[in-house]
Amino acid sequence: MFIRSERLFLRPAWPEDAEDLHAALQDRQVVRNLARVPWPFEMEHARAYAGRPAEQGLPQFLITLPGAGGARLIGGAGFTREGAGVEVGLWIARGHAGQEFGTEAGRAILRIAAALGHRDLRAVPFIDNPASGRVLEKLGFHRTGRIFERYSQSRKMAFPAREYAIELAGAAQGPGGPRAALAADRDGGLCAA
Repeated sequence: MFIRSERLFLRPAWPEDAEDLHAALQDRQVVRNLARVPWPFEMEHARAYAGRPAEQGLPQFLITLPGAGGARLIGGAGFTREGAGVEVGLWIARGHAGQEFGTEAGRAILRIAAALGHRDLRAVPFIDNPASGRVLEKLGFHRTGRIFERYSQSRKMAFPAREYAIELAGAAQGPGGPRAALAADRDGGLCAA
């Protein structure tokens, strides 16, 4: 599955992306905000991620920025199953922060979520990552009021995280259902997990 937004191209990871992914996640400040990414992020981790098969209905994307010299890897986004629900996650490399790439990528993957039939999504950034919370709120997520300890592989400990939620109006009703646009497309939604 591929997504083209105004400035970005989101696509699956391929084994040949391992080196670029490894290089992009050598920033401890970025990795510490991701619950499922270990620190240090080794080449073996990058190879494992880039080579794993996609889980049906839960696509993962590398976020790339096309340019004259090719497309540069600037982040990642995707979905995971958490209990009975679906969680959305996103990261942007620090050198590309502050340019609304997270917002743009978030809008794109929320449209995909609606088309896949996901109705309710959650995002759970660590509370010491207020930038992710601001992106989520800008994109239509709301705070649920729930704060809980979430294990962080990079921090090697549980740390407080705040839950956000969004309901995708008009989401397709299961596989093969009508493709639907995100009702909140006026400002979409997403963040890091």
